Amino acid sequence: MMLEDLRCAVAEANRALVEHQLVTLTWGNVSGIDRDKGLFAIKPSGVPYDRLSPGDIVLVDMEGRVADGALKPSSDTPTHLRLYQRFGDIGGVTHTHSAYATALSQARVELPCLGTTHADHFMGTVPCTRQLTPDEVDAGYEIATGDAIVERFQRAPDPLDPTRIPAVLVAGHAPFTWGKDASESVTNSVALEACARMAILSGLLPPGEPRALEPHILKKHHDRKHGPGAYYGQTHRPGL
Repeated sequence: MMLEDLRCAVAEANRALVEHQLVTLTWGNVSGIDRDKGLFAIKPSGVPYDRLSPGDIVLVDMEGRVADGALKPSSDTPTHLRLYQRFGDIGGVTHTHSAYATALSQARVELPCLGTTHADHFMGTVPCTRQLTPDEVDAGYEIATGDAIVERFQRAPDPLDPTRIPAVLVAGHAPFTWGKDASESVTNSVALEACARMAILSGLLPPGEPRALEPHILKKHHDRKHGPGAYYGQTHRPGL
């Protein structure tokens, strides 16, 4: 992908956060990476989405240095960087403060798979990180946030596959999602918010303790979209 195309795709993905009602004010950002060039593109800090153009998107190298762009990159850039460094198969990252997923993050509650809507997107519980220590915050809050996310996915004895659970709830903070590119990372953020909302509403119904979806149904729903024999959707579309 040409870097200008990457900038356009990332600008469009950031504007999609507003379309999907995932952000308030400027509380969110999307990035996308070109691994061949060793650069990722990310929203500039504090710029309103309706004023965002591809030329505003900042290019950052894999050491966290600005490679091109007149504006400061998002304050969450070090977290995106760490995810790109440690999750080698991802191509885009989204961070929002969407209401329901952020409510779970603030409550330090993981998002269990209660139904097939969740299973279609996430292969099991969406995890929540531990809280950062004062020393970690002082040493580098945003990079420590990325480290805590990676740590949660690698935690023994049951490490998680970030390609099958492309989302996390950061304790006391808000969610991050990722995907094969910037657009897919936004799609996963939309799905996460919808699943978080349904889970919270499920908890309001009697008997007040939602049951986890049976494992065989979870596996079936996830595999029919993402497994080796996936059959959801169109493999090709005539005339397109």
